[in-house]
Amino acid sequence: MQESSPFLQFIADEMYTRRYAKRTIETYLHWIKFFILFHKKQHPKDLIEQHVEQFLTHLAVTRNVAVQTQALALNALSFLYKEILKRPLALNLNFNQAAKPRKLPVVLTKPEVTQLFACMDPQYLLLTQLLYGSGLRLMEAVRLRVNAIDFDYLSLMVWHGKGGKHRRVTLAPELIEPLRRQITLVQAFYQQDIQTAEFAGVWLPFALARKYPSAPKELGWQYLFPSTRLSIDPQSNVLRRHHIDETSLQKAVRTASKKAGICKQVTCHTLRHSFATHLLEAGMDIRTVQEQLGHTDVRTTQIYTHVLKQGASGVKSPLSQLL
Repeated sequence: MQESSPFLQFIADEMYTRRYAKRTIETYLHWIKFFILFHKKQHPKDLIEQHVEQFLTHLAVTRNVAVQTQALALNALSFLYKEILKRPLALNLNFNQAAKPRKLPVVLTKPEVTQLFACMDPQYLLLTQLLYGSGLRLMEAVRLRVNAIDFDYLSLMVWHGKGGKHRRVTLAPELIEPLRRQITLVQAFYQQDIQTAEFAGVWLPFALARKYPSAPKELGWQYLFPSTRLSIDPQSNVLRRHHIDETSLQKAVRTASKKAGICKQVTCHTLRHSFATHLLEAGMDIRTVQEQLGHTDVRTTQIYTHVLKQGASGVKSPLSQLL
């Protein structure tokens, strides 16, 4: 069964209608397709809960996936059977639980963050500083709009973050001037775009464009980090200016990390991990850090306390007594 199959397309359309994020749709389709291929391309309507259990056990035993990966696959299949096939899965499915533990996050020291910034391509420096300075996820950063910046209260509004949640995060005052310069760049693109007859305005989520018809062509709704060229939106087949490609930022961070000589596996998310750890290190309470990160459960935030406990804080090595 191909990804372009009518069945998978129906699932995608249903998820779009329910306002699921594009990445969530892609992820769910990946696991549903994997499930179908695992059972030799049988249609899910012909498969029962035992087949789901077999697949989840295969992921844990043969593929050795992490706990959260197996849980994600289960979420995709639960959606499939409950919302698409109208046959909800039982709550007591019997399958081997993944035992691969969650890795502790990679965290940079403050000097390492400084080294990384010094080696960043100037084109991506501001984005990288926002990832660290405001604890943003990769896609939250590249999807920022001009009107998300609150200079008066030194904060950023993150709309439709992970799980569709909104939150307000801190903004370093040192980034005010770089952000103003970035907005000037956006204005230059904007003036050019509105002179283009075919320009349909920026993409807006869900029914917002219908509720506010003029919003797609207003400066405030334009992406803060726009692409350098206009392109056709594959969903609506109209001309828009999208945000920059997130993979270019990921590549820039990897390149800067190597150039800085940082012997850690550094990704964009490493800067978010570092943000949280450094806040806790500075004495910030965990509930505030939880709110800044947008975690639903404080237990997710607590993993950063484990990072601190692994280090020397509060524990003196016996080697120090010898040397």
